[in-house]
Amino acid sequence: FPCRLRIYWMDVIVIPLLSVGLKIIGLYQFLVLIYVILGWLETFNILNRYNQIVYNLHTFLFRIIEPVLAPIRRIIPNLGNIDLSPIILFFIIYFIQGVIAQILYKFPA
Repeated sequence: FPCRLRIYWMDVIVIPLLSVGLKIIGLYQFLVLIYVILGWLETFNILNRYNQIVYNLHTFLFRIIEPVLAPIRRIIPNLGNIDLSPIILFFIIYFIQGVIAQILYKFPA
């Protein structure tokens, strides 16, 4: 009986929760990519950072992505104008997605 309850708990709660988490992580990965591209477009003066839409988008992305990038920047060495922290963040995201995907593969719903 307890083993059966544990399997039921995995099927009903954990597997859908992990699936939603995987989708949220994928969305976050997409937002990081937009943040990086937006930064490049602002740097090369393709987008005007004083435009209200660009400013609001940059501010929103900055608030949700910089808290994750800041600890990575403290760990990796400074390479001048080259910021490798988004690349490291992508590797971390890929790793987390792989772990969740393996869990979902081992315990299909």
